[in-house]
Amino acid sequence: MKKNKISKNWVNKQRRDIYVRQSKVDGYRARSVYKLIEIDEKFKIFKGGMSVIDIGAAPGSWSQYVSKNVKSGKIISVDIKEIQQIPNVIQIKGDFTETNIQDQIKSFLKKGSDVVMSDMAINTTGIKNIDAIQTGELCKEAMVFSSDVLSKKGYFISKIFMGSTFNEIVALGKKLFKEVKVFKPKSSRKDSKESFIICKNLR
Repeated sequence: MKKNKISKNWVNKQRRDIYVRQSKVDGYRARSVYKLIEIDEKFKIFKGGMSVIDIGAAPGSWSQYVSKNVKSGKIISVDIKEIQQIPNVIQIKGDFTETNIQDQIKSFLKKGSDVVMSDMAINTTGIKNIDAIQTGELCKEAMVFSSDVLSKKGYFISKIFMGSTFNEIVALGKKLFKEVKVFKPKSSRKDSKESFIICKNLR
């Protein structure tokens, strides 16, 4: 009974959500694309000819946006789930934390990547502190990986939750990058503790 009530509330929230409706109009697979659009509008990140790695890409809306805005570039999307094909995107199915998947990603790069971006979050347990910690660990792994593949002036973009790991992640960002900003897009739900960390220029 309780589960049905939660499901019904979620469906009603989705129906009322202007970004869910807009994503259908614009042909994007998820509302999360508008977070990336806001990040790009604020920080002016994407341009033609770039190499971009999208970690935790499913269902693919971030890769969709980049494929429209990075002409003649290289986009590599990675997820443990199957992603429906996106034009001009190299898709890798697997867990990015595994060495063989990271090697596969690197094999597509002739030189460093310009952007590594991640909207990854673990499958939630409903216990917010645990979810924040586990998602924070994924963010740190993605950040360390990005420091290995990014070009000197490259960008790292990742979801980050306010919680016990927040300061730790920001500190790691400052250790690896010269510029670190935290930004909460308007399209991020008000009741969500998520923000995004945007790091630029490797040390």
